[in-house]
Amino acid sequence: MAALPVIRMSHEEWAAKIVAGDRRAIARAISAVENGDAAGVALLKLLFQKASPAYLIGITGSPGVGKSTLVEKLALEYRRQGSRVGIVAVDPSSPFSGGAILGDRIRMQSLSGDAGVYIRSMATRGQLGGLAPTAHDVVTVLEAAGCQVVLIETVGVGQDEVEVARLADATALLLVPGMGDDVQTFKAGVMEIADLFVINKADRPGADRVEQEVAAMLSVVPQRDTWRPPVVKTVATTGEGITALRETLDRFQVFGQESALSVKRQQAKWRGRLLELLRQTLFEKAVAERLRDGAIDRYVDEVRQHRRDPHSVVEEIVGEGRKSKVKS
Repeated sequence: MAALPVIRMSHEEWAAKIVAGDRRAIARAISAVENGDAAGVALLKLLFQKASPAYLIGITGSPGVGKSTLVEKLALEYRRQGSRVGIVAVDPSSPFSGGAILGDRIRMQSLSGDAGVYIRSMATRGQLGGLAPTAHDVVTVLEAAGCQVVLIETVGVGQDEVEVARLADATALLLVPGMGDDVQTFKAGVMEIADLFVINKADRPGADRVEQEVAAMLSVVPQRDTWRPPVVKTVATTGEGITALRETLDRFQVFGQESALSVKRQQAKWRGRLLELLRQTLFEKAVAERLRDGAIDRYVDEVRQHRRDPHSVVEEIVGEGRKSKVKS
């Protein structure tokens, strides 16, 4: 994709363009956020006050289950209901550019001409858990741009895709028949984050067996609340079951509001986000203040040669940082 031209404007003007739905301003904002630019942080401070919380829906599952096709059809369904939709599609990182390899916008052609849909592919950039590191901030940009529903498609790497549940208001886990060990493939971690299960490609043989396995698993797994995750069958390529999926997601949204589940999730989400930002900021500060002039290389050599252990080195770095604070 060609680089966007540099446009000089204040952060306030930039934020106003995003709120007005200017797609170029939105694209530049997300790029600034992904790159960790100071301008992006300053912009986020303004946008956060202007953003109305959207309904965040996480779509996760192994490669080949049809996540992108289902996201496309679900976005069309929400558009028919009149909602503005944002899509954050997380893809593997290019080992050369660090950018997203697959580019879901190529796979969602039916949405390309819809001004009420904004699609952004993001790279994981080495982050585990199926999400890009800046996904939270990209959601803030989309919320400020007026998106009422944001669909978050994880990268699809398998059993460790649990991070999306910390961001999303609802998490749908996609399964398909004929993938070997079916439900057992996912084990406990990713199965337990699901608020609903979607058996996609349900026109294939074995769909009923997958549904039975999910039901059996749910009967022995302790429930986190009074919501029992339902199972919805879809054939995303034809759109079959997509309306039922949207209606189930709507019911879960109402359930969360009536049971105060949404408040608990919001508290957990922002607690996690604050701790994440604190870790990042403190780490960057420690590197800037204590590891200048090749200090990290000296520490590495000491550990490599077994003259020091790594725990003592870290304690020394943190301790010296505290001493410098006391002196100042």
